[in-house]
Amino acid sequence: MLPFTIYSPEEEIHLPLLKEKQIQLFIKRDDLIHPFISGNKWRKLKYNLEKATKLRKNHLVSFGGTYSNHILALASAGAKFGFKTTAFIRGEEVNNEILSLCKIFGMTLIFVSREAYKNKEVLYETTFGNTGDTYFINEGGAGTEAEKGCREVIKELQQQYDYIFCAAGTGTTAAGLINGINEQNLASILHVIPVLKGFTALREEIDSLLKKPINYVIHENYHFGGYAKTKPELIAFIKQFVQNTGILTDPVYTGKVIYGIYDLINADLFKPGSKILMVHTGGIFGILGMLDKF
Repeated sequence: MLPFTIYSPEEEIHLPLLKEKQIQLFIKRDDLIHPFISGNKWRKLKYNLEKATKLRKNHLVSFGGTYSNHILALASAGAKFGFKTTAFIRGEEVNNEILSLCKIFGMTLIFVSREAYKNKEVLYETTFGNTGDTYFINEGGAGTEAEKGCREVIKELQQQYDYIFCAAGTGTTAAGLINGINEQNLASILHVIPVLKGFTALREEIDSLLKKPINYVIHENYHFGGYAKTKPELIAFIKQFVQNTGILTDPVYTGKVIYGIYDLINADLFKPGSKILMVHTGGIFGILGMLDKF
């Protein structure tokens, strides 16, 4: 086990619409787990790091974009737990705040073309295939070890909820939450907000990681144009929400989720007396690449 204690309370939000609709809304503050290894980034890395340790691998290799929260979390985790880290970065070489922090944590960055980036296993094998100390972690940390870590969100809950919301990129976090709901025999229904436009394989990706079938809901209308895309109404909503709650969200993931929850509450999707939980999946450094929108 890694020597790491997390802090992630369930914080209730008090806003006029919630009082009007008689809805209780809580946020699972996974963003408070760690300044850099926060949210589902820690959840996804935990069992990957434990597996790498068990296999005696001391060099973590992964993939991401130029503003990847996963890459920053990996760099920080590597420094904290004694791993060497390398990341393949999609696109031409650039400098920004996120990548600078990665370098400070000791990570080696390898910039590759977008075409080469599509074949991650080939990149890994070509560069590190002859070394025995490296451990492959997929983009975003996606995979079975990551799903296992995300299950623990449900195990930690201090109360029961009618509905649980999360953002979805690869679907790994959603699958972990669903499996956790099953393990704990809860009646909660998971609602998923995809942040990518037209990702028709999302349900298939989620289902491939489920231990048994369960009902869950995907809301496809809150991507605001696609991954890392936004619109003025989303930015305005995030600014108002942050100013009213003191909880920072980002336009890539969590901002879209809380916007979706608010919109669905306003549309009376949930009956009075319902209790809703939003899982704050961290990743707030992604806002640095979009500050010009604010």
